[in-house]
Amino acid sequence: MSGGLLFDVCQSLGGMGEDGGRFFMNQMLDVLSYMHGKGVVHRDLKLENILVDDEMNLKVADFGFATFKNVHKLKSYRGTMTYMAPEIKTLKSGQSYDGMQIDLFSTAVILFIIV
Repeated sequence: MSGGLLFDVCQSLGGMGEDGGRFFMNQMLDVLSYMHGKGVVHRDLKLENILVDDEMNLKVADFGFATFKNVHKLKSYRGTMTYMAPEIKTLKSGQSYDGMQIDLFSTAVILFIIV
């Protein structure tokens, strides 16, 4: 992608305020809606896994931790610690979590960083 990583964009521009957050969050919510509508959860959404083109359109990458099986009852410890929801960090044997909620939590962390 010609724009590089969203991480690099955030580093070079700094805080983009509410307008920047709204611009990127609308795109991220479209991505989540599409993925979750297909029954897929990413489980490692972070600035480093989002690419931008020259028009600042987002493309989600690195589906290495993604799954489409039992997405509402996941039990594996996956993701990047700084973007990870608390229910994964405190996951105990036999417990499960909802992968769609995990993706939404990570997206909220991304929004916080952008703003």
